Amino acid sequence: MFALSSLQRRRLLTLMVSFHITVIAASNYLVQLPFTIFGLHTTWGAFSFPFIFLATDLTVRFFGKGPARAIVIRVMFPALLVSYVVSVVFPQGGYAGMSALGEWNLFVARIALASFMAYLLGQLLDVQVFDRLRRLSLWWVAPALSTVFGNLADTLAFFAIAFHNGPDPFMAQHWPEIASVDYAIKLVISLLFFLPLYGILLRWFSQRLMSLTDEREGEHRRQSGDAPELP
Repeated sequence: MFALSSLQRRRLLTLMVSFHITVIAASNYLVQLPFTIFGLHTTWGAFSFPFIFLATDLTVRFFGKGPARAIVIRVMFPALLVSYVVSVVFPQGGYAGMSALGEWNLFVARIALASFMAYLLGQLLDVQVFDRLRRLSLWWVAPALSTVFGNLADTLAFFAIAFHNGPDPFMAQHWPEIASVDYAIKLVISLLFFLPLYGILLRWFSQRLMSLTDEREGEHRRQSGDAPELP
């Protein structure tokens, strides 16, 4: 866990919460858009969802296990609200208009509920595994293994709750295959791109925090009259 000032913690908290909500909402929408690759059924959500685990692992790295759990739980409700609104207004890549919010959409609501349960299970498992392993000298072990186990729990829980005997015939029939392919794609993306991106974002957040902190502290000094006078 990094030693952060109160200003850095507030700035970082805002960035991480926004990151979580954006990725959750995008993934919940994209998982409704299936396609076929090499004869196998999957969804576009498989390409966006690994970023959720990236966000969670960065949160644990910066704040520690306890605060990371609290952040995971707190972002769920606003993220699911955004997910529901976007999915109802833009169903299956189209545009239904804001009037669509006047009718309850069971299909989208079931996806939102499945996302809530799966995200909670997957991210809390990810936090637990990452926290136990993050002190190892090999820095990549913690994010790699936490992603493997967290993605497995999340994927199985989400697809079973969202699509088993659901109102969408295609998804109800093919969800086991789609879940398996999604999980494989998530692992490939995570293990090939996740670790380098993890390091890049870790450095970017650190540099960005320092820049934002310097700007805010300089502004505070000017407002308080502590800034040195120019000759």
